Amino acid sequence: MGRAPQDTPAGVGTYLLLATTMLFAAFPLYWMFVIATSDDEALAQLPPAVVPGDRFLVNLEEVFSLQDVYFAASLINSVIVSTVVTVSMLFFCSLAGFAFAKLRFAGSRWLMLFVVLTLTVPNQLGVVALYIVMGRLGWNGTLLAVIVPGLVTAFGVFYMRQFILNTVPDELIESARMDGATTMRVYRSIVLPAIRPALAVLGLLTFVATWNDFQWPLITLGGTEYPTSMVAISDLASGNYVIYRRVLAGAFVATIPLLIMLFIGGRQIVRGIMEGAVKS
Repeated sequence: MGRAPQDTPAGVGTYLLLATTMLFAAFPLYWMFVIATSDDEALAQLPPAVVPGDRFLVNLEEVFSLQDVYFAASLINSVIVSTVVTVSMLFFCSLAGFAFAKLRFAGSRWLMLFVVLTLTVPNQLGVVALYIVMGRLGWNGTLLAVIVPGLVTAFGVFYMRQFILNTVPDELIESARMDGATTMRVYRSIVLPAIRPALAVLGLLTFVATWNDFQWPLITLGGTEYPTSMVAISDLASGNYVIYRRVLAGAFVATIPLLIMLFIGGRQIVRGIMEGAVKS
């Protein structure tokens, strides 16, 4: 029998290329921190300032003390919206994906085709209709207008359906049904443990996308006392004279939760993507 092929170790050039790529990717975040810790003159320096200053707490205090921005409330609102939307997405998309992948009901293929076709429609086309619907419900200007439209998405349903289809064997489900397990028991005891990597990937992507969402929150929450963090940063950058050290200080603080989430779940993202690629 032949020897199994061994992985070729990465060379010095590979590590240099990865390090250079990482530095280029991280430099904008680092420079944002540099300006957030400096005074107004640092932005106009040539060559640009690359050493952090000592005014971060001062700039941050100015951001949080502004009366017309509500920056502290915007961070709380973003946490609420992103958390609720993420939890809802994980539940509804995994449940719908399980139904499309393993349950047999009339019209399932046509309904799944319709779900996939909705992915081709840009979100911008539905903004006017969504604004009218939210207005009829009396939700414009409230967090409900941002939360409810994101409770479930076509991408989440399709992603979970594909993962469940390739991960959960039909024989395992049939065995559970022979033992008297209900559909919800199968979903809870068999499907959910098997799709944890996919749930981690979808949860992280949903949290990041919801936190960074700008267009729809600006339309429905702009000018209210309930902005999200992206809307608040837009308010910091508006006006005839923009103080960029304030803008970048607020942007840096709003980026910290995303960095924490990606640091905690980075391995789960890689694991979930790799498992999906290998099994598909």
